[in-house]
Amino acid sequence: MSGLSREKQAAFEWIDENEKRISDFHQLIWNYAEPAWREYKSAEAYCKLLSDEGFRVVEGTGEMPTAFMATYGSGRPVIAGYAEYDAVPGFSQKPAPYRAPRDGFNPWAAGHTDPHSALGVASLAGVLAAKHVMEKFGLNGTLKFFGEPAEKVCGSKPVHAAKGYYDDLDAAICYHPGGYNTCLWETQSGAYWSAVFTFECLEPEKWFKPVAPIRMGGHAGGRCPAALDAVCLMYTTTKYTKEAMLPHTSYWTLNEFIMVGGQCTSDNVPPSIGQIQYAWRVPTLEMAQRIYEVLENNAKHVAEITFCKLTVRWVTKTRVALPNNTMAEITYRNLELVGPPRYGEEAKRVGREIQRNLGLEPMEDPFTEECQRLTPPQEYEAIQRRTLEPWQRHMGADDYVEYTWHAPSVRLYTAKAILRPPSPGYMYPSWAVNALGGIRSTIDPSIMVAGKTMAATYIDLLTKPELLAKAKEEFNERTGGGIGGIRWVAPLLPRDFKPPVDLRWPEYITTPRGEEWWIPTRS
Repeated sequence: MSGLSREKQAAFEWIDENEKRISDFHQLIWNYAEPAWREYKSAEAYCKLLSDEGFRVVEGTGEMPTAFMATYGSGRPVIAGYAEYDAVPGFSQKPAPYRAPRDGFNPWAAGHTDPHSALGVASLAGVLAAKHVMEKFGLNGTLKFFGEPAEKVCGSKPVHAAKGYYDDLDAAICYHPGGYNTCLWETQSGAYWSAVFTFECLEPEKWFKPVAPIRMGGHAGGRCPAALDAVCLMYTTTKYTKEAMLPHTSYWTLNEFIMVGGQCTSDNVPPSIGQIQYAWRVPTLEMAQRIYEVLENNAKHVAEITFCKLTVRWVTKTRVALPNNTMAEITYRNLELVGPPRYGEEAKRVGREIQRNLGLEPMEDPFTEECQRLTPPQEYEAIQRRTLEPWQRHMGADDYVEYTWHAPSVRLYTAKAILRPPSPGYMYPSWAVNALGGIRSTIDPSIMVAGKTMAATYIDLLTKPELLAKAKEEFNERTGGGIGGIRWVAPLLPRDFKPPVDLRWPEYITTPRGEEWWIPTRS
């Protein structure tokens, strides 16, 4: 390749030589399909592999059992990357060109959607290739590779940031599979806040006031509204007040999940506990705060109505991302060296089979042009901005944003195999999109391109101090003086924050019947 240094050549060769090993590890994580805060097998697999590769591994970082930090080398610069590995409840899909849950599990089990399995393994390939180059050529510096669980609830990175794990970083490489091969420019991810509202009916006997001479107690007595009613009223009240929270613009969203619905209380006994989680995505922190104020107000009134005690437990609070064009330029130049993913005839055969199974006419090339070419960051920026408000600089949400406030950071995308729509506006079902993320021929090319691009970017940051200095200069300008500067935003969670790992998150369970999903099959 033109312009390829001996260090980058060695990194690319390492990934080529280890392609099957990388692919096999991705299949392992894909099939574990463990959801947020419950990625026990996945985290263990990463920690063992990294330890075997010579990294110093600390497990359970930030009081999160499925988080870790792996370190290689010493001294500066300190360059960070990370793996995510959580799956999504309700999206169990077999890696096949037809709709079917993973073998042995019902459709309500978790499955990889984005997929974070590929995100983590591509990042792993990049850092292992960079470590190989450091060994081979005697490069100085430190690689830090974090295990970041629960990204689907933006869980671990705000915790790691608040507890100081990113304080010594000189740069960070953030990655995600996508529909384009590019890097983010000015428009980046917004904020994600989430909280659990718990309603407890602690003294139901004080609700019923018998009228003399009638004296009835026990099951014959009155029953206070209690916790299940509180959750239902919170749900309904928020649906109404959502219309008045913020203007209908800028793609903000608010979603809910009932975590505890009364513990199957029956008869005339009032449900004693109910929990409902809210999560919201917004482009500004001011909008995030406004939504919380409405939720809190609703919850207080609902608790009064239902004779319940209210407590609020924060799940997460992220900042919005800070761009760094220098880091984007460095990374995109390396993406140009590698080139876009190449989807061969086997991948195209899979794509055609999916189209055929959906009753569509199979296409000669079933994949979009965008997933098979490079898109410069400025061009992708223009695509993003087509539907955004002029003032808006953030959209969606992802907790990679936490890295961006501690060191110059980049957000890299490499494209998965994306099916070409047969007509404008056609949407493929989620099972088809998710299946492509687990089939080797349709996901491995994206993983290898990302791994090589990140490895080359590590090498640039380790060997070209002038590039890192330029990225830091931009970071200092944007923050008004670096960390602690006049425009710098500190972590939004307190340093002593207790991660919500103890809450009732969906998970796989082991019973005398074997391993199964926590919700029974629909049959």
